[in-house]
Amino acid sequence: MVLDYQEIASPLAEPTMPAPAARARPVAIRRYAPVILALIDLALVYLAFMVAYWVRYDLQLGPAIQARDQLGFQAYLPLVVPLVVFMLTTLWAKGAYRMRMGNEMQDDITSTLSAATITVATIVVLTAMLHQYQYSRGVIIYLWLALIVLLVLGRWVYRLVMAALFRRGIGVRRLLIVGATETGKMIMQGVAGRRDLGYELVGFVHTRAETPPGTLRQSAASADFGRFRNLGFAADVPSIVDQERIDEVIIALPASAHQDILPILQHCEAGGIGFKIVPDTFELSLGRVQVDDLAGIPVLDVREQPLHRLKLAVKQGTDVVLAFALGIVFLPVLLLTALAIRLDSAGPIIIIQERVGQNGRLFRCYKFRSMCRGSEEMLSEMHPFNEADGPLYKSRNDPRRTRVGRFIRRHSIDEMPQLWNVVRREMSLVGPRPALPHEVTEYEPWQRRRLQSRPGITGMWQVSGRSDLSFDEMVMLDIYYIENWSLILDLKILLRTVAAMITGRGAY
Repeated sequence: MVLDYQEIASPLAEPTMPAPAARARPVAIRRYAPVILALIDLALVYLAFMVAYWVRYDLQLGPAIQARDQLGFQAYLPLVVPLVVFMLTTLWAKGAYRMRMGNEMQDDITSTLSAATITVATIVVLTAMLHQYQYSRGVIIYLWLALIVLLVLGRWVYRLVMAALFRRGIGVRRLLIVGATETGKMIMQGVAGRRDLGYELVGFVHTRAETPPGTLRQSAASADFGRFRNLGFAADVPSIVDQERIDEVIIALPASAHQDILPILQHCEAGGIGFKIVPDTFELSLGRVQVDDLAGIPVLDVREQPLHRLKLAVKQGTDVVLAFALGIVFLPVLLLTALAIRLDSAGPIIIIQERVGQNGRLFRCYKFRSMCRGSEEMLSEMHPFNEADGPLYKSRNDPRRTRVGRFIRRHSIDEMPQLWNVVRREMSLVGPRPALPHEVTEYEPWQRRRLQSRPGITGMWQVSGRSDLSFDEMVMLDIYYIENWSLILDLKILLRTVAAMITGRGAY
C-alpha cells in the first residue's frame, strides 16, 4: 500500500526550504483521467440501454412479445437519467475514478460488476414501487449484461490507449524512490515492470540508517541496486528533484529515518511535486497487511500465511493436472532432446541435483544434462568467470556447457524433466527458482522468505529478465509472487514463459 501524503499533510506547514525553480511539467493526463472516464462511462451506459432494448425488441431474443406489450424506445427514456446517475455514482463510490498507482484490470471488472448489479437492482425496486412503467424483464437482464460487457471493454480500451501514450513518453512522470529498504526495492521492481503505469523510474536514494556502520559515504552512494541507479542520500533529495526534473517522490523509509521526511515533504509541496509514502509497518510483508477499522480508527491486520490452505490446494491440483498435460504435449520434444544429448557427449541424459524446496526441505530435482561430465568438480575453478552477484553462479560463456547444452539452456528445455517433480508435488509449475543448498547458507534473513513457497519450473524472475537481473531483484520478484499469488497471475507467467523460451532473452 502506498499512501498519497499530499492528501493527509497539513496545509498549514510552513516550507523551510526555498521553492525549486519553475520548470516545464509533463502533460497532466492523470488530472483529467477521472473526467474522461466518467464521460466514457456515461456514453457507454446509454449505449448499453440501447443495446438491451434492441436485443429484446428488435432481435426478439427471449419469449415472444405480444402486441399489447410492445413498447417503443421512448417509453424507456425516463429510466435513462436515473440509470446514468446511479451507475456513475456507484462507480465513484467503488473508487473507479480514483487514479491509483497499482490499479489492475481485475479492479475494473470487480467495480463494474458490483456497480451494474446495484444500479439495475435499484432501478427494478424503484419502478416496481412506483408502478409507473410496464417494462420488459428481458430488457433489464440484457441491460445488466450490456453494462458489464461494455464498461469493462471501455476500460480495457482506455488502458490500451493510455499504455500506448506512456510508451511514447506522453504524460510519463519521472519518479524517485527515497529509501533502499526491502519495500523500496519492491516498489522499484513493480514500477520498472509496468510501463503502463506511466512512470519513469529515475533512481533511488539511501538513508544513513540503511548504510552499514563504517561504510564510506561515497561507496554507499555509488551502490546501485541492479539496473536501478543510486543517486545519493535522503539529504540530497531537494537538489536531486531539481536536477533530475522529478515529478513524483515515493518514500519507503525505515522507522529510524522518519526525521528525513519533513524536509523532503516541504520541498515537494513548495515545488508542486507529487509525494507518496509507504508506512514502515509494511516492512513486515507486502501483501500480508490488510486495513481494518475499529471505531473509525484504521488498524493494520497482518495475515499469517501468504498462501492459505484453500489457495494451496487449488494451486497444487492445477499444477498436477497441467504437468500431466504438458508432459504429453511435449513428449516428442523430450525424446528428441534425450537423443541429442546422448549423441552429443558422454554422460547421463538426466542429472539429479539436490535442491532446497518449501520451508527448507531438500528434494531431488531432475534436469536434462547441459554440461560435460565432471562439471561439478570444475565449479571451484569457474568463480573468476562468474557474472552473477549474490550466491549464484552464472557465466555467458561457461566452457563446461556442451553444444546441445547451450541450446537447451538458452530455451529452458533443460528444465522440462522437472514436470515429474511437479507431479511428485515437490515443485510447482510457477514459483521461486529452486536453490542449491550452498546458496541457501549464504542467504540473508529476509531472503529466506522465498522458501515459503514450493519452487517452480518458471517464475516471475524467468519472465522478467532471467539472468540479466541481480540476485536481490530475483528475490524481490519471488517474494512478490508468494504474497500476491492467484491463478490469473500463474496463467500470465506461463504465457510469458512461452515467449521467454522462444526468444531465450537473458538465459545462459
